[in-house]
Amino acid sequence: MKIQTKITLLFLILSTGILVLLNTFILYFDYQFNYDDFFKRLEARVNLTAETRLFPGERSRAYEEVRNKYLEKLDSETEYIIKADAKGSFNTKQFPAEFADEILSQGKSRYKHRNRFLAGKIVAAIPDKYIVIVSARNPYGMRELKELQKIIIVGFTGSLIIAFFVGKVFSYYTFDPIRKLTDRMKVITSDNLHLRLNDWNGKDEISELTQTFNDMLNRLETAFETQNNFVSNASHELRTPLTIINAEVELALTKADLTENQRAIFSTICAETDKLTQILSSLLLLAQSGFNGRKQSWQTIRVDELIWMSVGSVKKIQAQSNIEVDFETLPENEELLQISGNSNLLRLAITNIISNACKYSQNQLVTVKLTVQNKQIGITVTDQGIGIPSSELPYIFEPFFRASNTLNFQGYGVGLPLTLNIIRLHKGTIDISSEVGKGTQILILLPIATA
Repeated sequence: MKIQTKITLLFLILSTGILVLLNTFILYFDYQFNYDDFFKRLEARVNLTAETRLFPGERSRAYEEVRNKYLEKLDSETEYIIKADAKGSFNTKQFPAEFADEILSQGKSRYKHRNRFLAGKIVAAIPDKYIVIVSARNPYGMRELKELQKIIIVGFTGSLIIAFFVGKVFSYYTFDPIRKLTDRMKVITSDNLHLRLNDWNGKDEISELTQTFNDMLNRLETAFETQNNFVSNASHELRTPLTIINAEVELALTKADLTENQRAIFSTICAETDKLTQILSSLLLLAQSGFNGRKQSWQTIRVDELIWMSVGSVKKIQAQSNIEVDFETLPENEELLQISGNSNLLRLAITNIISNACKYSQNQLVTVKLTVQNKQIGITVTDQGIGIPSSELPYIFEPFFRASNTLNFQGYGVGLPLTLNIIRLHKGTIDISSEVGKGTQILILLPIATA
């Protein structure tokens, strides 16, 4: 999940929490106000009932007139007057026990059950005592609360929708500078390391990130230029002295007056010079393969043709090699056999793997199989050679590393690292499995050009 999406969801969750709390408070206080207002109206009627029913006279008639003229009749409004008996007890069985007990202990009480409201108090009309209770329903208040609930639900839903889109817009503009940086970074490769990210001229985190990337690009450009200069000049600067040494040694070997000891020394120098030249060539190729396409020519290549060329190259070097090419699963669509890359480098990589398979299997059967699946082309090279110890498999792609069971075979330990660099350069992968004494299988996967 992208950070922008996470920010949007987080904004929505926070907004939901705030809205839930706000609406809960509104409902709670509205309920409290509604109930308290209705109880006050009931208590006013309790007082008026006590005045008009328990204290007859001119004053009570005035209260009765005010009540009839100005106070509306509540829904299901009912008056109760309970007189204390000789022992001072009240018969309150028809009312909830909790309500009656509170009146007796506190002198007055409020009670609500569903939509039935009760208010009552003890009134002393010497020499007697009375409990005056007024009961009523509050359908208008409950209807008002239900309407408020509907409004809150609709408002809550609408607010969530608005919050979602506001959060989306907010996160979009928040991460817009990062998107621009990402798009700019995708453009910068080893071919154009001179490019830099746009300076935001600020003191925020985006500006710091931009400056950090630019500093990194400065270091990368310097490193790539240094490596490029080495690869460009090493061939001439190093090969020339070696060629001269080799030529001089070969010239010396043509002289007839050399002793056997001198001839052996010159032969050793000549052989070691050839070895050094081969190592130098491999190292230069290994360094050059890390340029991510710089100085390389890229084109569309058919893998089946590439395999045949690699097999031909191996047979020229190792005439006794026994190689079988398996194209049984070749797809009918020729476009599925095409990859994008450098033909010479890929040919070198595949040739290295087939050549190793033939060398370490001592010319036993080596199978090269071509498969196409999941938008990738697979090249599987299987031999029946000496295999690689399982403990040494993690190190075979390290430069100059050679397995412990290859001492009787000539090599320098740069072929597989070079092959790995070339395959990575073409956005491919290498998988290897091996068992000592049974053989090795190497699978190369390369993306199809049309994919």
